[in-house]
Amino acid sequence: MSNSTSPSVYLIAVGAFALGMASYVTAGLLPMIQHAFDVQVAVAAQLVTAFTLAYGIGSPLVVAVLPAHRQRLGLLLALAVFVLANAASALVDDYALLLACRAVAGLGAGVYLATGIAASAAVSEPQRRGKAIAVIMAGMASGTVLGVPLSLILADHLGWQAALWLVAALGLVAWLGLLFKLPAIAGGPQVPLKRKLALLGDTRVLTILAVSLLAAVSSLGLYTFIAPLMSDATGTSSFNVTPYLWVWGLGGVAGSFMVGPLVDVIKGPMLTWLIMLVLTVALLLLPAAAAVTPWLAMLPIAVWGAVGWALQVPQNNELIAARDEHGDGNLAVALNESALYLGSAIGAAVGGLLLLAQWPTWSLAIGAGAVAFVGVLLQLLNLRGQKTQKLTLGSTSR
Repeated sequence: MSNSTSPSVYLIAVGAFALGMASYVTAGLLPMIQHAFDVQVAVAAQLVTAFTLAYGIGSPLVVAVLPAHRQRLGLLLALAVFVLANAASALVDDYALLLACRAVAGLGAGVYLATGIAASAAVSEPQRRGKAIAVIMAGMASGTVLGVPLSLILADHLGWQAALWLVAALGLVAWLGLLFKLPAIAGGPQVPLKRKLALLGDTRVLTILAVSLLAAVSSLGLYTFIAPLMSDATGTSSFNVTPYLWVWGLGGVAGSFMVGPLVDVIKGPMLTWLIMLVLTVALLLLPAAAAVTPWLAMLPIAVWGAVGWALQVPQNNELIAARDEHGDGNLAVALNESALYLGSAIGAAVGGLLLLAQWPTWSLAIGAGAVAFVGVLLQLLNLRGQKTQKLTLGSTSR
């Protein structure tokens, strides 16, 4: 039995790197796109909305109808759509067409990540699945933290299209590698769509999705307001938030890599509970640390980024374990990604309303910590429920 990670996993991670870039780079390109197409910034911002809505809402629908014995083909097609949509985005000269291309790119991205995580688990030994998923998530985190700034620098010198060409090129490299290196993936049982939707009645799955939603509301939702939060903490409007964004992102990359060995040692539900607990503490301590000195705030921000990104490794691993025998593990992963995008949107919306109501910015961090603590309590109930279920099954089998 091999103890090494399949090369296919690293190729999938290259595609995830490109996906991480595509998910966030458009926000940085908005001023250039606004000028190029002569539209208002609010209109240009709908490019981000189109991508995220297609990603979060459309991808689970596509994954739901993807045949179980066509997982390899589905992954390659999704990545091909993602690559072509990004290339088309760089070529079009009409804003409506660009909007459509970003929606198609988001759809391809969502289907690719869900099928990619499922494929990485399928080509890995059971005891290596956690590490394989961690590699995928680390690739996506690296694309966000390292790839986005690189692509924006490229855009400053060669135009906004260059950033999208870079995304497409990296996606193409991953596609070519997977075309030749990704082995056939054993298909699960052929499950009708109606039976696939039955996973929404699986209490274990719903609990995992609920915890992911709460984590996204607290972590990704607060990330939207990190600039005003730190600016108010220092009392200066000219505060440079970039170092703190880097610390958060680098923490995310480190957390994605470090959680790999842990998820294969610590049982998933327990690891999720520990991560949510650390996230809660980091968010609650952030205002106090920033009040002492902005430099001290880097510590809870780094921990926040690390556990925020690390969480989805045990979560996705548990979802695949819960639904693998039913043949709809990839759909469960797609729904988890949707929960993350929905949670991010909810967190950003609620935070914006609180600021409009003149709430102090430090209260956003406290509120995010409180939401994360609800996730801690929910996961604790999940742990107790699973323990009770095992005791019941044990006594029944005697």
